[in-house]
Amino acid sequence: MSHASSHGSYYGGAQQYGAPPHAQAQYPQYGGHGYARQPPAGADPVLWGHFSRVDQDGSGSITVTELRTALINDWDLDTVKMLMNMFDTDRNGTITFSEFVGLWNYIKEWQNCYRMFDRDGSGTIDGHELASAMRSFGYNLSPMILSLIEQKYASGPTGGYGPPPGINFDRFVRACVVVKTLSESFQRADSDQDGWVQLNYEDFMRIVLTAP
Repeated sequence: MSHASSHGSYYGGAQQYGAPPHAQAQYPQYGGHGYARQPPAGADPVLWGHFSRVDQDGSGSITVTELRTALINDWDLDTVKMLMNMFDTDRNGTITFSEFVGLWNYIKEWQNCYRMFDRDGSGTIDGHELASAMRSFGYNLSPMILSLIEQKYASGPTGGYGPPPGINFDRFVRACVVVKTLSESFQRADSDQDGWVQLNYEDFMRIVLTAP
C-alpha cells in the first residue's frame, strides 16, 4: 500500500479525537420534551436544561436513541453512535451529564469549523469545500480519495427539495474523524515514515474495521 500524502493533526485537547482549532460556535440546538431537575453543583443551568429534556426517563444518563431524538436535522445514526462511543468513557452504552458536557463542547467546536468551510452558505459541504477543509487540516489527499469521501458521506435533497447534494454537518464530522483515524493508523504502521507500509490482510482489515 502506498501513501504520498502529508499528514497533520488538527485535533487537540484531552479527548481522544480532539476538535478543530479556533472553534467558538454557539450551542447546538436540541429539542425534545423534558422536565426541570436540580442541576449538579457548578453545572451550566442552560446545558443542564438541555440534558434533562434529552433524559426523558430521568435515568441520569442518555442512550443513543435519546440523543438522536434530541439532535435537530435527523442526524445520521452511525454518526450519533460514533459520538456516543467517543464520549462514553465508562463504556456502559450511555452518557452521563459530565460525559454529555464533553460531547456538547465537541459539537460546538465542529459547528464553527463547518460554517467556516461552507463558504457558499448552502448548508452542505461540496467537493471543493471538502478539499479545502482537508488541506487546512493537513491532509493533502488525492482527487480520487476526496471523491471517494464525498461519495461515501454526501447526501442529496429529499423529494427534490432542500439543500443541494453535499455533506451535511453530522456526516462531515464523521468523515473527518474517519480520515484522522485511518491516517494515524497508517502513520503508526509506517515506522520509517517513508510513505509506504507492508500490511498483511488481517492488519488491513483491522485498520478499516476499527475506524469510526
